[in-house]
Amino acid sequence: MKDIFLIKGLNGKRSLRGSLQVSGAKNAALPALASAILFKDPVNFKNIPYIEDIRAMKELLENLGGTTERISSDSWKIKASKLSKTELDEKLAKHMRASIVLTGPILARYKEVSFPHPGGCVLGERPLDMFLYAFQKMGATVNRNGNIYKISTKGKKLIGAEIFLHVPSHTVTETIMMAAILAEGKTVIKNCAMEPEIASLADFFVSCGANIKGAGTPTIEIIGTGLLNCGEKVYTTIPDRIEAGSFLILGALAGDNLTILDCNPLHLESLIGALRSAGVSLLILKSSITVTSRAINNELNLHSTNIKTHEYPGFPTDLQAPMTVFLTQVAGESNVFETIFDGRLNYANDLIKMGAKINVWSKHNMTIKGPTALRGKELDGPDIRAGLAYVLAAIIAKGRSVINNVHYIDRGYERIEERLKKIGVDIERVSN
Repeated sequence: MKDIFLIKGLNGKRSLRGSLQVSGAKNAALPALASAILFKDPVNFKNIPYIEDIRAMKELLENLGGTTERISSDSWKIKASKLSKTELDEKLAKHMRASIVLTGPILARYKEVSFPHPGGCVLGERPLDMFLYAFQKMGATVNRNGNIYKISTKGKKLIGAEIFLHVPSHTVTETIMMAAILAEGKTVIKNCAMEPEIASLADFFVSCGANIKGAGTPTIEIIGTGLLNCGEKVYTTIPDRIEAGSFLILGALAGDNLTILDCNPLHLESLIGALRSAGVSLLILKSSITVTSRAINNELNLHSTNIKTHEYPGFPTDLQAPMTVFLTQVAGESNVFETIFDGRLNYANDLIKMGAKINVWSKHNMTIKGPTALRGKELDGPDIRAGLAYVLAAIIAKGRSVINNVHYIDRGYERIEERLKKIGVDIERVSN
């Protein structure tokens, strides 16, 4: 049984109103749960989104010998101080790429780890070279047998090292930062990612006994301090800036004074700038953003703007597909340049089938001419973010759309159809 979404489009009407509440950040929650391996005692978590990737991480931790307890809808307690094995389950680990964050804590604590090449969304080449390079710099040896990697320090502690990342990956940064907490001496990560999720994790680790400086900047220094103690402290996941951004784009497309609640506008500055440059009117408060209806001669004066994805604080690659849907509805020609993933523009052909005027010039560059009316179609979502972009396109289109591969969307967005219904979207989840 696979779920599908049936969506009746608004045919260009701007009728969505009310509010959408933002969940906790997937990209903070996943490494946070993995970090329980670094603690002497159980770790408490709040504002954890109950999405497919979180359930997969729960299963991975339990398979390793940890225990997990879901205390409430968004609160967890995890004990992973005594794992029974150091091999990641191949089927579970291949389900999502974020399983790789477990390797840092496991290797640092148990001196060995083995895992398959992780899976996840098909976004082009996603090599493991930076993970392996960092572990080797810290004194580990790497062996590969087919699709399985085995990393070992031969019973010794990891050693602090200076590690330069040729790409500022947030997953690599988080993984090495966690490993360095149990390493001997100082580790310096240069050209590291600067996402707010990393700073949030580092702040919690410091409160539990870690010595970390510079998280949120291009250089992070970690002095190994040994196992951490949680006590009564609680890790509270920051708002998901990608979900907030997706909702904000929906408001720009079809909102009639639609408010995004429980977000951090400071984490969305690149998107806010792009939307405002296109003529979208926004009311920004400390933890909410409202897309306001400001019309000229009964029409919104929305116009083209160019997008170039970049690591944080640049325009997020995870918002590139939803933003492209928005650009199909504005006047003029916009350019989208994807700098992170090779396969991220693959969804464009489906939007073209819906009526969008898009020219894909290369695997990194395309132009969009608008505004164009979209027509409902049956679509197969290729990944989490493109799947959500298809939902946005279906909402504004004329007629009915069928969205397949809903399991991808479920990996990143909790109960998305229930929340969209409350603001006026005609959407149904059907088991097919």
